[in-house]
Amino acid sequence: MATPKKPKKPNVSADELKGFYRDMLLIRRFEEKAGQLYGMGLIGGFCHLYIGQEAVVVGLESATKEGDKRITTYRDHGHMLACGMDPNGVMAELTGREGGYSKGKGGSMHMFSRDKHFYGGHGIVGANVPLGAGLAFADKYKGNDNVTFTYFGDGAANQGQVYETFNMAALWSLPVIFVIENNQYAMGTSQKRSTSSPDIYTRGAAFGIPGEAVDGMDVLAVKEAGEKAVAHCRSGKGPYILEVKTYRYRGHSMSDPAKYRTRDEVQKVRDEMDAIEHVRELLLQGKHATEDDLKAIDKEIKSIVNESAEFAKTSPEPEVSELWTDIYVEA
Repeated sequence: MATPKKPKKPNVSADELKGFYRDMLLIRRFEEKAGQLYGMGLIGGFCHLYIGQEAVVVGLESATKEGDKRITTYRDHGHMLACGMDPNGVMAELTGREGGYSKGKGGSMHMFSRDKHFYGGHGIVGANVPLGAGLAFADKYKGNDNVTFTYFGDGAANQGQVYETFNMAALWSLPVIFVIENNQYAMGTSQKRSTSSPDIYTRGAAFGIPGEAVDGMDVLAVKEAGEKAVAHCRSGKGPYILEVKTYRYRGHSMSDPAKYRTRDEVQKVRDEMDAIEHVRELLLQGKHATEDDLKAIDKEIKSIVNESAEFAKTSPEPEVSELWTDIYVEA
């Protein structure tokens, strides 16, 4: 786990810093509301919250341009919001409603947006990694300079298909950034107990894929690393690996009591390394925002999230006939 850092002078403008604060706060408040709705029985099936990891996707999205793609696993709500998907549509999908991004049929783990170049949300551990390489292959075939961000966790990094994908991506010099969101626990097993190497990104060396470890609790560090990785891929040098060391505050899923770690451990990270608090300190200490400014942002975010919950509750359930749609593609 990365060590706590003292706030440093930001390498972004005051407006960008406020944007990071707002985007990360939206993800956290949205996930807190999703947790509440799950407890009320309004969200069924699986639900994996992103609380604590907000700096990863917000920092990396700041390095993207129109046309870049992203694909991830089942802890995906944060990725959706960070790439600009409508909170109303995301929450409606979580509750299985017609107004959701997959018409209520995908739920938490399986929603998509062509407009935002978001390709899931996938429930099988590691299965999205070869799909991400496929998206990158399509861009290389078309001859553009788009990049695909393929997210997976430290647990998925032990899957064989990940290394088959590394090999192919290196052979074909695909413009794909493999983002390992190392939140320290593969379900309930710590990285130290499940992974032989202290740093996972170094496994790319066997395939000639460069990479680095990044402090995933520092959105500015993530942004800087993301820009470096993107420049590498856009220049035609092939894939890149970012191991972003972060931490999730909640259990693996809503059904996980997280008894494999102590409350003190979680609280220590919250107190010393929280990504949102880090940006908050930068804004206040640099006099880029006042307490009242930040309260106004918080109020705005709570309003957006509450509206998404109301939209989800009032959106109708899909018709039974929807069971037969989106199954086949007419040739």
